[in-house]
Amino acid sequence: MMDSLSPTPSSQSFAERYLGLVDAIVDTTLKGKIRSKEQVYQMLVQGVELGTGEIFERCLGDRLTGTQRQIDTQTDEFKLAKANRILRALQTIQGEWKRWQEQNQATELLGSTVQQLVAADPARRLTLFLQAVDPNQSQVIALAQWPLLAKTLQRSPDAAAQPFAVGILRAIESWKQLEDHLVSWIYDQNRSQLGFEGIPGQRGPWALWQKQVTRPLLRDLFQHLALEQSPVQWSAQQTHLETSAWVELALTLQCLQQGLVTWFDRLVYDSQVGAKLSISTFLTFAIVWAKLASGFDQVATGTATLDRATTAAFASGSFQMTLQILRIFAQQTYFPLYGGIFASFSGSYLRDALGYLDIPLRQTEGTQEKARILTLLGYSLRAQGQYQQSQTFHQQALEVARTAGDRPCEVANLNHLSRICVAQKTYGEAINYSQRALILSRQLGDRLGEANALANLGFSEVFQAQQQEYTEPDVYEAAIDLLQQGLKLSERLGDRQSQSLCLSSLGTAHLLLEQPQVALAYLEGAIQTAQFSGDLYLQGWNLSSLAEAQYRLQNFPAAIYAGCLGMYLLEQIASASWRQPAGLLLILQGQVGEEAFQRLMEQHRQQIIATIGVDGYDHLPHLLEQYRG
Repeated sequence: MMDSLSPTPSSQSFAERYLGLVDAIVDTTLKGKIRSKEQVYQMLVQGVELGTGEIFERCLGDRLTGTQRQIDTQTDEFKLAKANRILRALQTIQGEWKRWQEQNQATELLGSTVQQLVAADPARRLTLFLQAVDPNQSQVIALAQWPLLAKTLQRSPDAAAQPFAVGILRAIESWKQLEDHLVSWIYDQNRSQLGFEGIPGQRGPWALWQKQVTRPLLRDLFQHLALEQSPVQWSAQQTHLETSAWVELALTLQCLQQGLVTWFDRLVYDSQVGAKLSISTFLTFAIVWAKLASGFDQVATGTATLDRATTAAFASGSFQMTLQILRIFAQQTYFPLYGGIFASFSGSYLRDALGYLDIPLRQTEGTQEKARILTLLGYSLRAQGQYQQSQTFHQQALEVARTAGDRPCEVANLNHLSRICVAQKTYGEAINYSQRALILSRQLGDRLGEANALANLGFSEVFQAQQQEYTEPDVYEAAIDLLQQGLKLSERLGDRQSQSLCLSSLGTAHLLLEQPQVALAYLEGAIQTAQFSGDLYLQGWNLSSLAEAQYRLQNFPAAIYAGCLGMYLLEQIASASWRQPAGLLLILQGQVGEEAFQRLMEQHRQQIIATIGVDGYDHLPHLLEQYRG
């Protein structure tokens, strides 16, 4: 509905005029002189003045109500038929009126955006521009309106508007160059390895996109990303970057990120793969922006003689882009409340992402989105072995989720806190958190939270029973039963992440009970489900546990194979847990001898390379040396 600004003529004269306009369009329609809806739309454009929309809408509503009443009470067939024709004509006007409103709202939005932009303090202009194109806003200037926004900016007499106009037009040009190549890189990769990882400079999207764009700035950034070089270093070197170039970069990356998510979300034939790739996309672009912000911030606070205010605005704008992406991500149904930052992709330039994402989160207040992102970061920190910081994140997320009324997120954080307590060997607290999660999840009907709570409760009770040296089998049987309940529920839900957690917990529990053969089956299943969900931490952890089970069964070749893969995957995501399989491998090396150990590794060389590549295989001896040192 348009606003009700007071027109120059009286409201009464506008009402008479608009009733006449409606009647004229209806009469023209009944005479068969209306050839298209566009003709109706143009009559509205010419006949309705800006600022008087409410008056027109009331007039149209009166005619619709009166005609409907006539239809409801009319008994004469001829008059009824005419009334129905009038109603259809009025409904056509109603549809085109909605279009008129949307078009003029867009025009007003563009106009007000430009006015705010040129009137604002220079340090605030980038922030206001990014708010206008933020997909989280109820009124947003979308891609289709960018050309009109650029033209509106170009017509502004204020010089401050021109860099934004130039940046928009260049971004539109760059997006046209990239659009046809948005997802073609996917078909060059193995289906099981879809994502942003790949051989540096050869696989993944960045190398392909670099070849398509003509703008030097974009080519240079894409090359850095393709080679897995840090965006921090790249942005720190941009000491002469202009506002127009930064705007071009921001809008082009936004088009790529939104285009990929839209395409992946449409993978109806394999929605789980689509969700995995969408998660990867959200996280990758958020991290790239967070790292760009860090680099710009280094320039802004450095000693170089350059426009620090502009560079500081670039840093702030980059963090703003990070938050926009994270806010959209947190609202998706597939947001991984029980996953981490490393799920769905790999690559060394993402390993230190946690600190970068934490910075923009400090700039936002307590919201549902913040609670969910903190949950994601907390899980990732636990995977790295940073238990104290992980616990802090989950406690913060728990408080924010309660305030925001996000009950599934509240359950998730109770579950995560339970798992941290197990890692810290405070099993009583772990049981307490998991019991609270179980009660709340059942109250809410949160089946996914319930499955995880059952797994955590059973897992905690097994460890507590072992710590207290219980020998009664009933204690362990009750705990195992809880784990089995969690597994069955996660299987019914089809949630691979939770299945992997339950299978992993069962495998670990049976290892504690000195039942390695039983543990083996559970751990092999845990590895498969973790691979499908894309959680590298669970993959590495389960491979490590599998190596332990094979070792206890004296199956040394299989133990070496699983231990090598587990060690490598965990080290790649900076998880301190890599040292566990490394220690086991060195024990095996000491038992069989160094030469025999090398032969056993060579037996599995092709299998290992198929998973982690030649570089990964060559890195294994260095990891063992690092552990030994």
